Amino acid sequence: MKVLITGGAGFVGSRLAEQLLRQGQLLGRPLAQLVLTDQVAPPDALLADRRVQARVGPLLSQVDALVHEPFDVVFHLASAVSGECEADFELGLRSNLDSTRALLDALRTRQQQGADVTRLVFSSSIAVFGPDPAYPFPAVVGDDTLPMPQTSYGTQKLICEHLVADYTRKGFIDGRCARLVTVTVRPGRPNGAASSFFSSIVREPLAGETAVLPVDLSVRHPVATVSSMVQGLIAVAQASREALVGRSALTLPGLNVSVAEMLDALEAVAGPQVRARVLQQRDERIAGIVANWPQAVRSTRAEALGLQPAQDFSEIIRDYIDDCRLRNPQALKGLNP
Repeated sequence: MKVLITGGAGFVGSRLAEQLLRQGQLLGRPLAQLVLTDQVAPPDALLADRRVQARVGPLLSQVDALVHEPFDVVFHLASAVSGECEADFELGLRSNLDSTRALLDALRTRQQQGADVTRLVFSSSIAVFGPDPAYPFPAVVGDDTLPMPQTSYGTQKLICEHLVADYTRKGFIDGRCARLVTVTVRPGRPNGAASSFFSSIVREPLAGETAVLPVDLSVRHPVATVSSMVQGLIAVAQASREALVGRSALTLPGLNVSVAEMLDALEAVAGPQVRARVLQQRDERIAGIVANWPQAVRSTRAEALGLQPAQDFSEIIRDYIDDCRLRNPQALKGLNP
């Protein structure tokens, strides 16, 4: 089994790589090689595994070589994030649309040359959903909700979903699309995603730093741990076409929670002094983007695959704390022993 992860050095991509290496197989076959492509090198711990091969550089510069490689499964995670795509339209088109089309065409060329059909899992987003005057935005978004993205990022993800579905219809690939909810708590520093504050309002206070909350406490949004999203991507990869119930994208489960409930959970787990490090300072740009996102999701098809959301946000915070104790205890210097 030879597997490719685009965006393999990123947060979700590297955790997906770790899990695949740990389980040692996919689709019932031993994992022989795992290729990680990204703009930067993956963590040293991944490179230490003899099954891992890293390729650094823009995906667009690498896809031609993929025509000559027999990948059994591809996880396509490489993407510019939401805030970046709004600030730089060309970046979004290049990173999200052009790279995906080039990757799909490389896999199509291989199939037309007589190679086995590659199974591709595309990492989409609930940013494909949004309000529209002609279609009232439901309180809870499901797989049957009409996607009406209100950001460039969401639009690009939706276009890629349709491309994956059509290449699958034509028999070029065996594609399936999983819409990820917002992953929290992400380690490190804030990135260009508009959703970055969903992590920073937990991560920074636990590190003894202040965090800015750019939206109202009443804002609701579905969130999940990285481990649950990794579990979801693998489940989608391994599912039969019958279990997926068609070619359309499915939404991975998330905990539907308000910002106020997130901060209440932070106080319950870490204490009032940690919660006090979160400062409200409304940012109209961020608030405007988030206002056009789903407030809650229902994941009927994903749950039929055995996937479930967290039960409460305290569980998500404790998951992050346990992970930091293993990987980076300094990230918890603001948490009392």
